[in-house]
Amino acid sequence: MDNKSFYDQVYEIVRLVPKGRVTSYGAIAKALGMARSSRMVGTAMLHAHDPALNIPAHRVVNRNGLLTGKHHYETATQMQELLEADGIMIKDDQVQDFKKVFWDPLLEV
Repeated sequence: MDNKSFYDQVYEIVRLVPKGRVTSYGAIAKALGMARSSRMVGTAMLHAHDPALNIPAHRVVNRNGLLTGKHHYETATQMQELLEADGIMIKDDQVQDFKKVFWDPLLEV
């Protein structure tokens, strides 16, 4: 992954997040060896909504399972709808059973 841009490295990890699971900005940053760069991961995710990129951006939430990126979708409920279609339960903009559905890229990449 070394010769790829930071964004490309982020997207490569996000594409690995299985349906029915979520990960966090910080977990992606740690997996890339840049633990303090979770905000940069968030910025990369802003550009990940292009359907041509085929990136399941909705599977990336904050460290508490909150849908902090939801305002970047076409509608206020689209991120939640995509997660629910994946089988993830959401209540008050928060992933339910977060620890159970959390996918750690460090264990997978």
